[in-house]
Amino acid sequence: MKTALLAMGLTLAASIVPAVVLASPGHGNGQMAVGMPAMHGEKPARTVTVILREDYDGDRPFVFEPSDLTFAAGETVRLMITNKGEETHEFVMDTVDKNAEHRDLMAKFPEMEHDDPNAVRLEPGEEAEIIWTFNNSGTFEFACLLPGHYEGGMYGSLIVE
Repeated sequence: MKTALLAMGLTLAASIVPAVVLASPGHGNGQMAVGMPAMHGEKPARTVTVILREDYDGDRPFVFEPSDLTFAAGETVRLMITNKGEETHEFVMDTVDKNAEHRDLMAKFPEMEHDDPNAVRLEPGEEAEIIWTFNNSGTFEFACLLPGHYEGGMYGSLIVE
Protein backbone atom coordinates (compact mmCIF):
# COMPACT_ATOMS: atom_id res chain seq x y z
CA MET A 1 0.00 0.00 0.00
CA LYS A 2 2.79 2.44 0.93
CA THR A 3 4.61 1.61 -2.31
CA ALA A 4 1.46 2.29 -4.36
CA LEU A 5 0.92 5.65 -2.61
CA LEU A 6 4.55 6.59 -3.12
CA ALA A 7 4.39 5.70 -6.84
CA MET A 8 1.17 7.70 -7.22
CA GLY A 9 2.76 10.68 -5.45
CA LEU A 10 5.85 10.58 -7.65
CA THR A 11 3.70 10.34 -10.79
CA LEU A 12 1.67 13.36 -9.67
CA ALA A 13 4.81 15.34 -8.82
CA ALA A 14 6.33 14.55 -12.22
CA SER A 15 3.24 15.93 -13.96
CA ILE A 16 3.17 19.12 -11.88
CA VAL A 17 6.84 20.13 -12.06
CA PRO A 18 6.99 20.54 -15.87
CA ALA A 19 3.90 22.77 -15.77
CA VAL A 20 5.56 25.08 -13.25
CA VAL A 21 8.79 25.25 -15.24
CA LEU A 22 6.95 25.96 -18.51
CA ALA A 23 4.95 28.75 -16.91
CA SER A 24 7.94 30.51 -15.37
CA PRO A 25 8.43 33.97 -16.93
CA GLY A 26 11.65 35.16 -18.47
CA HIS A 27 12.78 31.86 -19.93
CA GLY A 28 11.15 32.03 -23.34
CA ASN A 29 7.76 31.09 -21.93
CA GLY A 30 4.83 33.17 -20.77
CA GLN A 31 3.92 34.26 -24.31
CA MET A 32 0.71 36.28 -24.42
CA ALA A 33 -1.01 38.25 -27.18
CA VAL A 34 0.56 41.46 -25.81
CA GLY A 35 4.05 39.94 -25.69
CA MET A 36 6.09 38.18 -23.06
CA PRO A 37 8.41 38.75 -20.12
CA ALA A 38 11.90 39.66 -21.31
CA MET A 39 14.34 36.79 -21.59
CA HIS A 40 16.67 36.43 -18.63
CA GLY A 41 19.50 38.95 -18.96
CA GLU A 42 17.92 40.83 -21.88
CA LYS A 43 18.55 44.57 -21.60
CA PRO A 44 15.61 46.92 -22.15
CA ALA A 45 15.97 49.44 -24.98
CA ARG A 46 14.37 52.15 -22.82
CA THR A 47 12.47 52.85 -19.63
CA VAL A 48 8.90 54.12 -19.65
CA THR A 49 7.47 55.58 -16.45
CA VAL A 50 3.78 54.99 -15.74
CA ILE A 51 2.06 56.85 -12.88
CA LEU A 52 -1.13 55.58 -11.25
CA ARG A 53 -3.19 58.15 -9.34
CA GLU A 54 -6.56 59.71 -8.66
CA ASP A 55 -7.99 62.95 -10.12
CA TYR A 56 -11.31 63.52 -8.39
CA ASP A 57 -11.65 66.99 -9.98
CA GLY A 58 -11.40 65.70 -13.56
CA ASP A 59 -13.66 63.73 -15.89
CA ARG A 60 -11.90 60.51 -14.95
CA PRO A 61 -11.37 59.96 -11.21
CA PHE A 62 -8.71 57.29 -11.82
CA VAL A 63 -5.90 57.93 -14.28
CA PHE A 64 -2.70 56.62 -15.78
CA GLU A 65 0.05 58.99 -16.92
CA PRO A 66 0.64 58.60 -19.80
CA SER A 67 -2.86 57.61 -20.88
CA ASP A 68 -1.63 55.70 -23.96
CA LEU A 69 1.53 53.70 -24.71
CA THR A 70 3.19 52.90 -28.05
CA PHE A 71 6.02 50.45 -28.68
CA ALA A 72 7.82 49.00 -31.68
CA ALA A 73 7.27 45.33 -32.44
CA GLY A 74 10.15 43.37 -30.91
CA GLU A 75 11.05 46.15 -28.46
CA THR A 76 12.00 45.22 -24.90
CA VAL A 77 11.04 47.91 -22.40
CA ARG A 78 11.38 48.50 -18.67
CA LEU A 79 8.03 49.78 -17.38
CA MET A 80 8.56 51.65 -14.10
CA ILE A 81 5.14 51.78 -12.49
CA THR A 82 4.51 54.06 -9.50
CA ASN A 83 1.34 54.52 -7.48
CA LYS A 84 1.28 58.21 -6.59
CA GLY A 85 -2.36 57.99 -5.54
CA GLU A 86 -4.04 57.46 -2.21
CA GLU A 87 -5.73 54.17 -3.18
CA THR A 88 -4.51 50.73 -4.24
CA HIS A 89 -4.22 50.42 -8.04
CA GLU A 90 -3.24 47.80 -10.62
CA PHE A 91 -1.46 47.91 -13.95
CA VAL A 92 -2.51 45.01 -16.20
CA MET A 93 -1.53 44.64 -19.89
CA ASP A 94 -3.57 42.36 -22.13
CA THR A 95 -6.14 42.32 -24.91
CA VAL A 96 -9.35 44.29 -24.36
CA ASP A 97 -11.31 41.02 -24.22
CA LYS A 98 -8.96 39.36 -21.71
CA ASN A 99 -9.02 42.47 -19.52
CA ALA A 100 -12.85 42.46 -19.64
CA GLU A 101 -12.89 38.80 -18.52
CA HIS A 102 -10.43 39.59 -15.75
CA ARG A 103 -12.44 42.67 -14.71
CA ASP A 104 -15.62 40.55 -14.41
CA LEU A 105 -13.75 38.05 -12.24
CA MET A 106 -12.35 40.86 -10.08
CA ALA A 107 -15.92 42.15 -9.53
CA LYS A 108 -16.80 38.76 -8.03
CA PHE A 109 -13.54 38.37 -6.09
CA PRO A 110 -12.14 41.88 -5.40
CA GLU A 111 -9.44 40.64 -3.00
CA MET A 112 -8.07 38.18 -5.56
CA GLU A 113 -4.27 38.22 -5.58
CA HIS A 114 -2.28 38.02 -8.82
CA ASP A 115 1.09 36.63 -9.72
CA ASP A 116 1.02 37.39 -13.43
CA PRO A 117 4.09 38.71 -15.24
CA ASN A 118 1.97 41.24 -17.17
CA ALA A 119 0.51 42.87 -14.05
CA VAL A 120 1.31 44.54 -10.73
CA ARG A 121 -0.85 45.68 -7.83
CA LEU A 122 0.54 48.62 -5.89
CA GLU A 123 -0.39 50.20 -2.59
CA PRO A 124 -0.06 54.01 -2.30
CA GLY A 125 3.59 55.04 -2.64
CA GLU A 126 4.76 51.68 -3.97
CA GLU A 127 6.56 51.15 -7.26
CA ALA A 128 7.41 48.13 -9.36
CA GLU A 129 8.93 47.29 -12.70
CA ILE A 130 7.93 45.00 -15.51
CA ILE A 131 10.55 44.20 -18.15
CA TRP A 132 8.55 43.17 -21.20
CA THR A 133 9.14 42.27 -24.84
CA PHE A 134 6.36 43.49 -27.13
CA ASN A 135 6.84 40.90 -29.87
CA ASN A 136 3.30 40.96 -31.35
CA SER A 137 1.92 43.89 -33.35
CA GLY A 138 -1.57 45.09 -32.54
CA THR A 139 -3.73 47.23 -30.31
CA PHE A 140 -3.96 46.11 -26.70
CA GLU A 141 -4.96 47.68 -23.40
CA PHE A 142 -3.53 48.48 -20.00
CA ALA A 143 -5.93 48.94 -17.12
CA CYS A 144 -6.63 48.87 -13.43
CA LEU A 145 -9.15 46.09 -12.94
CA LEU A 146 -10.01 46.74 -9.29
CA PRO A 147 -13.78 47.22 -8.94
CA GLY A 148 -14.85 50.68 -10.09
CA HIS A 149 -11.43 51.80 -11.30
CA TYR A 150 -11.84 50.81 -14.96
CA GLU A 151 -15.31 52.35 -14.96
CA GLY A 152 -13.71 55.46 -13.45
CA GLY A 153 -11.46 55.81 -16.49
CA MET A 154 -8.36 53.87 -15.45
CA TYR A 155 -7.44 52.29 -18.78
CA GLY A 156 -5.51 53.19 -21.91
CA SER A 157 -4.53 51.86 -25.29
CA LEU A 158 -1.25 50.02 -25.77
CA ILE A 159 -0.18 49.97 -29.41
CA VAL A 160 2.59 47.77 -30.76
CA GLU A 161 3.55 48.93 -34.28
